Amino acid sequence: MENEGLLIEKAALGDEDSFSILINNYKKYVFAIILNFIKNYDEAENVAQEVFFQIYVSLPKYDQNNFKAWIGRIATNKSIDWLRKKRAKFKDEILESFDNFDNNVDLTANPEIVLLERYKHDELKKALNSIPDIYRVALEKFYFREKTYEAIAEEEDVTIKTIASRLYRAKVLLREKWRCEDETL
Repeated sequence: MENEGLLIEKAALGDEDSFSILINNYKKYVFAIILNFIKNYDEAENVAQEVFFQIYVSLPKYDQNNFKAWIGRIATNKSIDWLRKKRAKFKDEILESFDNFDNNVDLTANPEIVLLERYKHDELKKALNSIPDIYRVALEKFYFREKTYEAIAEEEDVTIKTIASRLYRAKVLLREKWRCEDETL
């Protein structure tokens, strides 16, 4: 096996074989970091692709100082970015559902449509209020008050893993309840 420093230099100059060797040497490490943040294997694979692309693009600027830590930092940052996007998307979906009635329903339109939209809005509120408080509160703090897992865990006097579990369960419950309500329409 070639010296890692030499592989890095060659890869930075565009040598695809050297880059491929580097990726093979670190792919398990990168994937483990990502999977620690993103608990979904398929999504972790997508983020890993972004990480490897970022490494390839940024390699010419690498300063030859602890390659493993450098790629670990890229993997961590890409994972955090993915979580932020996911959080924003989920928050937007919920807020859009609440705002839809007020902003998008033409009150001069067909009364049946107005009633249906009002019903959906009320049902979403009911779904949110029907999940257990322990999950609803975690969901509210994370998505609406934009608190970190760490801050919520400290406030609730529980572990970060407990908060992650509560948020996951809250999303599952909300989707189930909303899906059940939506199917009755």
